[in-house]
Amino acid sequence: MKRSAASTPLTDRLVALSDPLRLRVCRLVERQELTVGEIAKIVQLPQSTVSRHLKLLSEASWLERRSEGTATLYRLVADDLDPGARQLWTTIREELDSDADVSDDARRLESVLAERRTDSLAFFGRVAGEWDQVRNELFGSAFSARALLSMLPSDWIVADLGCGTGNAAELLAPSVREVVALDQSQPMLEAARKRLERFDNIRFVDGPIEALPLDAATVNATVCLMVLHHVPEPGEALREMRRIIAPGGVALVVDMFEHGRAEYRHTMGHKHLGFDTDEITQQMTDAGFDDVRLVPLPTDSGSKGPGIFALTGRVRP
Repeated sequence: MKRSAASTPLTDRLVALSDPLRLRVCRLVERQELTVGEIAKIVQLPQSTVSRHLKLLSEASWLERRSEGTATLYRLVADDLDPGARQLWTTIREELDSDADVSDDARRLESVLAERRTDSLAFFGRVAGEWDQVRNELFGSAFSARALLSMLPSDWIVADLGCGTGNAAELLAPSVREVVALDQSQPMLEAARKRLERFDNIRFVDGPIEALPLDAATVNATVCLMVLHHVPEPGEALREMRRIIAPGGVALVVDMFEHGRAEYRHTMGHKHLGFDTDEITQQMTDAGFDDVRLVPLPTDSGSKGPGIFALTGRVRP
């Protein structure tokens, strides 16, 4: 039988909080009342694993739960804890909020809540919940991005820096005059050439992003998608972007928020574990860009990587 909060020994409460995952779960359900399935989606673990941790936390009187239909929802209400437990949790929470995994959880929480709102408003009931699937079956999933890209000026030249296998260049090519696909990896460039051989407006360039083999003010825009964390000195790359962009142009950088996944250095050759938002914004400004803006990008609830952002900077006409 579950003990009351008042009769739960402090040692049991401390044991319940001794696991990093349970700490993440507590911070999640303090932010928002959630079901087991929603928690599992956010922390990216099986529901059975999450259920075991929720059971232990509930038995230690950290969590409250209630039923809604067939679902069980969990929450942590700090004000309802006894004074000693509340003081302990407040201290722990201050440390947790600087943890990279907890930050990633918070971003995935927003996606889960967005899905919840979509479900509840679904097409006056049932149909709208199926609308995205119906639309994708009829028209495919890529037409929205392609249509939005058609808003770019058709006479622009866009440099895709660190083009990889050419996925961004493939989207850009139909909408602009020329795409400069640059990478310093010969295997990547060869893969991009094969992928993009149907286009006649893509120029392939071999070179590093920190020393671009392009003349000053010769492109209208640069895109740098998930590349900057591979660059030892990001500031040099940003200055090179500014150098090659003509007046009235824009630079777009998409990359990861600062995170703690040190294994990325070894498995994927990352030089930086994401970026502090204030620091990377300042580096963009120091490189000479105006109207610098950083926007967090929505994270798919099923994605396993850190949160990402879009950073833009403009060159005055």
